[in-house]
Amino acid sequence: MSAAESAVETIQREMTIFARRARASAGRMHPELSLVSYTLLGHLEERDGCRATDLAAHYALDKSTVSRQVAALERAGLVERRVDPEDHRVQVLHLTDAGREILAQVTDSRRAAFRERLADWPQEDLVRFAAYLERYNAGPGGTGSD
Repeated sequence: MSAAESAVETIQREMTIFARRARASAGRMHPELSLVSYTLLGHLEERDGCRATDLAAHYALDKSTVSRQVAALERAGLVERRVDPEDHRVQVLHLTDAGREILAQVTDSRRAAFRERLADWPQEDLVRFAAYLERYNAGPGGTGSD
């Protein structure tokens, strides 16, 4: 195995571990909020609302999967549907005040956890790591801010 192939294997393994840790930590940060729910709420906040079909397309998820997630968020009082003022046939999902509050709590907790985990990293390493993650997520199949 070449050095590049070995590095790709290591990256894949470590990113899998990272994803597992992210899923586990989401449940600890707020018991009602899965990583998927947190991600959807974050997207709604970033976009200031969007249609459920847009969520499904953005995350390449089945519409029924998004529908179940959105229904759970609605039942929890974190998301509400509003009629689109430009097209009255369309409903747009928006965060409720409770949704914004929980999202802010979880975001603050996650940010603190990252700061703690990275506290002893040199600034140059942090800057380099951030640039690598941006580069990776900007590539094909990334779900950055597109």
